[in-house]
Amino acid sequence: MATTSPRVPVCLSIAGSDSGGGAGIQADLKAFARCGVHGTTAITAITAQNTVAVTRVEPVSPEMVVAQIEAVASDFTIGAVKIGMVGGAPVIEAVAKALDALPPNTPVVLDPVMIAESGARLLPEDAERALVELLLPRATVVTPNVPEARALAGATAATLDGAELAVAVRERGANAVVVTGGHRATATDVLLPLGADAGNAIEIPGARHPDGAAHGSGCTHSSALAAHLALGFEIVEAAHAARAIAAEAVRYGLRDLGAGAGPVNVLGVGYGDVHAVPNAGRLGAPAITE
Repeated sequence: MATTSPRVPVCLSIAGSDSGGGAGIQADLKAFARCGVHGTTAITAITAQNTVAVTRVEPVSPEMVVAQIEAVASDFTIGAVKIGMVGGAPVIEAVAKALDALPPNTPVVLDPVMIAESGARLLPEDAERALVELLLPRATVVTPNVPEARALAGATAATLDGAELAVAVRERGANAVVVTGGHRATATDVLLPLGADAGNAIEIPGARHPDGAAHGSGCTHSSALAAHLALGFEIVEAAHAARAIAAEAVRYGLRDLGAGAGPVNVLGVGYGDVHAVPNAGRLGAPAITE
């Protein structure tokens, strides 16, 4: 006889689609599942890409993005929102209005997809301004890597790092900030909680895994963070869990898939022996082990 299961929290990802399955919506859904929450989506752009290159990007109309958000919100109780690739200013404006229609205090995690691995800027200037003005202050926590944090903070932040860089992002209108450690010498995330100053920033250390596969690691980190907020964890606990889960996903990344940078492996595909990571979700979501 079947037993009644507990209500599973719901997360909404507002992001682009990666046809190679490594990042974007596809990475978000896998990270949500890994953490024990149900994933829903509002796709902002369709990309044609693989492990080597992005060959085409087709934006979804702002009206369709809003329709997806409204459809999900009308039928599910959204526990948290993750925002990734948003494209141009019209979509950003539409997303901001849709967020305002969600219940007050719905956690929002903003992963500001602004800088490519090559260093190229991915957003036109008007879209960058819209992201800073409309989405940054609406986000519960923003999770830039170092190049993205410097872009958010402006020209005066070109040499900043760590807590000082997180403060500079805060000064642009952000609430809590996590500067992720992938581009830092120590691979340490820096969390600046809401209302804290640089002296109260929290370092979240972790190992670097240069032999792993990191495509989709930023998406995985921000989605795991959103999932833990939906599960009821506080930001500090959620940030620690997201750091651990993203690191494990890189460590066991699928580096043999494709000719380029392989995708992260947040579900542990190919690794059968699993154990629980501390704070890795109330439903006992597994982490990969050797």
